[in-house]
Amino acid sequence: MRQGGLVSPFPSARGRLANGAISEPATEWEQRYRRTVITSDTVATAFVVAGIGIFFGARDAANWHEKWGILAFGTELLVLGALAVSRAWSPSVLGQGAEEFRRLGRSLFTAVVVLALGGIALTSRNIKLWIFVAIPAIGLVTMTARYLLRLRLHRQRQDGRCLRPVLAAGSPETVSDLITRARKFPHLGWRVEAVCTADGLGPDGDHLDGVPIVGGLADVANHVRRDGYRVVAVTPDPHWSPDRLQRLAWNLEGSDAEMVVAPVLMEVAGPRLHVDAVLGIPLLRVSMPTFTGGRRVVKGIVDRLGAAFLLILFAPLMVLVGLLVLADSRGGALYRQRRVGKDGREFTIFKFRTMVTGAHDARAQLADRNEGAGLLFKLRRDPRVTRVGAVLRRYSIDELPQLFNVLTGSMSLVGPRPPLPEESAAYGPDIRRRLLVKPGLTGLWQISGRSDLPWEEAVRLDLRYVEDWSLALDTVILWKTLRAVIHGQGAY
Repeated sequence: MRQGGLVSPFPSARGRLANGAISEPATEWEQRYRRTVITSDTVATAFVVAGIGIFFGARDAANWHEKWGILAFGTELLVLGALAVSRAWSPSVLGQGAEEFRRLGRSLFTAVVVLALGGIALTSRNIKLWIFVAIPAIGLVTMTARYLLRLRLHRQRQDGRCLRPVLAAGSPETVSDLITRARKFPHLGWRVEAVCTADGLGPDGDHLDGVPIVGGLADVANHVRRDGYRVVAVTPDPHWSPDRLQRLAWNLEGSDAEMVVAPVLMEVAGPRLHVDAVLGIPLLRVSMPTFTGGRRVVKGIVDRLGAAFLLILFAPLMVLVGLLVLADSRGGALYRQRRVGKDGREFTIFKFRTMVTGAHDARAQLADRNEGAGLLFKLRRDPRVTRVGAVLRRYSIDELPQLFNVLTGSMSLVGPRPPLPEESAAYGPDIRRRLLVKPGLTGLWQISGRSDLPWEEAVRLDLRYVEDWSLALDTVILWKTLRAVIHGQGAY
C-alpha cells in the first residue's frame, strides 16, 4: 500500500493510505462487495416479485396461493438460479466493464426462456405477466441497483481503497505503460504495487515510475505467494516463452492471484475474443467485427424507438431552447452542417445554433489560436459562441436536434463522432475504419473527456468501439453519458 508517497511491497498487510484511511486485504473487500451485490439482487428480485404477486393476486384472493404464490416463488428462484449459473456474481466481472451487465442480461433472458417453456408445459394462463412484466421489472431494478453500487465502489477507488494489488512482470517499457494506465483509470480497480523485470532492474535502478522492482521474471511466483498480490499482469518481454508462461501459471495454482496476459498483436477486447484448444494448442481466436446481422437490426430498432421517445420527452425543452437562441442573437434557431456518416456518405446534421451568424467563415481568422488536437478545431473561449450557446454546449443541449438524424437513420444513439468532410478527407486507411458504422449522438469519446481528449486517444476510442461493439456496451455508454453531460466536463 502507498505510504508516504512510496509503495509497500506487502499489499496483504493492513496499512494506512495517504488520506488516512485504513486499507485491507483485497480478498476481504472483494468478498464483501460480492455479498453486497448478491444481497442487492436477492432483495430487488423479491421486492418486484412480491409486489406483482400481491397487487395482481389481490383480485383473486381465494386462489392466491395456487395461482400467484407458487409462480412468484418459482420466478424468484428461477432468476436467482440463472444469475448463479451464468456466473453473474463472479468477482472478476463485478464493478467494471460491460461484462457484468452482459451476464446479468443473459441470466434474465435465460429465466424468460425457462419460464416460457414451463408455462407451456403447465398450460398456465398467468405466465405472461411474469414473462413480460416481472422479469423486465427485475432487470430494471437490479441493473439500477448494481450501477449505484458500482458508483460507490468507483468513488472508493478514487480515494485509493478497494483496489487489487498488482504485480506487473515484463519489459520496463510495457510495464511503464501499464502503470500509467492503472493510475489514469483507478475506477478499473488496479494498483501496480510491484514490478519484476528480466534483470530485476529498470531505467532508474530499483524503481520504475515510483513502483519498486522486487525481482526478476523468474521470481514472480515466489513474490506472489510471499506478498499476496491479487493480480499478476504479464506484459510483453522476450523472456516470456510458452513454456515459461505455462510454468508460471502452474506455480500460481493454489494462490489467490489471477494471471492476466496482455495481448501483443492487436488491441481487441470484449465479445470478439475467444480461447479455443486446437490440436492441444490454446489459441486466441478473434472473430470478425459485426457490421450487419441480427444485432445490428436490433440496434437500428432501438435507435429509432429511443430517438422517438426522447424527442417526445424533450419537446418542451427544445421549444424553449429554440426561443432562447432566437432571442439571444440574430439568425435561425437550428444550425445545419454537412457531416460524413457510414461508408463515407455525407448527410446534414442538425444542432441548435450556438455561434453568431457567419461563424464558419470567421474560422480562418482564428486558425492560429486552435487548441484542438489533430484534425479538430476547438477553442476553449471561442469569441464566436453566444451567451446562450455557451450554456447549451456545456450541457450538450445543442445536440438534441440530432435525435432527428437518429430517427431518419443517418446517425445512431451510440457510435463514433461524426466528422466534417474536410476531416474525413484527411483520414488515413486506419482512421477511415470509423466510417464502417453510423456516427453516434454519444460514444466512448463522450464519456471519456470529449474535447479534452488528445486526438490519438479520441481515434483509439472510436476504433475500439467499431471493433468491439455490443448491445451491452451501448447500454453502458448511454448510462454514463447522462453523468458526463451533467458534469459538463470537456465540453466547450
